[in-house]
Amino acid sequence: MTDKTPLEKTERIAKVMARAGLCSRREAERWISAGRVQVDGARLDSPAVTVTAASTILVDGKPIPKQEPSRLWRYHKAKGLLTTHNDPQGRPTLFDALPREMPRVLSIGRLDINSEGLLLLTNDGELARKLELPATGWIRRYRVRAYGRIAQKELDALAKGTTVEGLRYGPIDAKLDSQQGGNSWITMAIREGKNREVRRVLESIGMRVNRLIRVSYGPFHLGNLKIDQIDEVSPAALRDLVGAPYGVARKPGATARSKSEKKRKKDADHRRRS
Repeated sequence: MTDKTPLEKTERIAKVMARAGLCSRREAERWISAGRVQVDGARLDSPAVTVTAASTILVDGKPIPKQEPSRLWRYHKAKGLLTTHNDPQGRPTLFDALPREMPRVLSIGRLDINSEGLLLLTNDGELARKLELPATGWIRRYRVRAYGRIAQKELDALAKGTTVEGLRYGPIDAKLDSQQGGNSWITMAIREGKNREVRRVLESIGMRVNRLIRVSYGPFHLGNLKIDQIDEVSPAALRDLVGAPYGVARKPGATARSKSEKKRKKDADHRRRS
């Protein structure tokens, strides 16, 4: 591998691949184990390798993309789309539905095929990993329609956490919004985001989810995004809400808004003046 001076910054190869937007760090480790990655002419068989900016990195014989500035998008996922790049069964994926001009992106967390609503996308695998970790402490909020009737006091018990089939789930804030016929509308807020957490917890107390919409993920909200619509978060807002080194520093006193939110405000101001 390339000789390096003590002043050159070294990073794990999987981290560099993730930041380049090729895949997640975990996927990078699998690609390395499969023999798909070369560094300075040597094929890797372990991810325990560090590289520098001077290293020549090939994946499947092709140079990895140059690192681009970190970018983040809000996307309104429709029901019926898988959150995966490839499906052996040939089912539609949300990545197939994205505009052609979009760069390769990764999802931050997942929504199962029967769920809809807000999904965050990024070109930076390290940013995706940062925002997925429970340590981030970001609340995921859902609007849920479930078959069955339930009292608020039963939902209040979820605030203590619950165990379903041996799996422990952390505290859940659940509010009964309304009951229509045989269905109940519930707003639920979770921090962990374990696989199918909302569905499994409600099933454990006799409710059957028939619609699940994620309305927010941390400080990012679904807002007025229509199904399949995508909206890039401004670099200033990204840095404001996520922190350095993502995005750019905003001017003192500026408010963090996405591009579409700024346009809506401008249009509303114009209508008021008309």
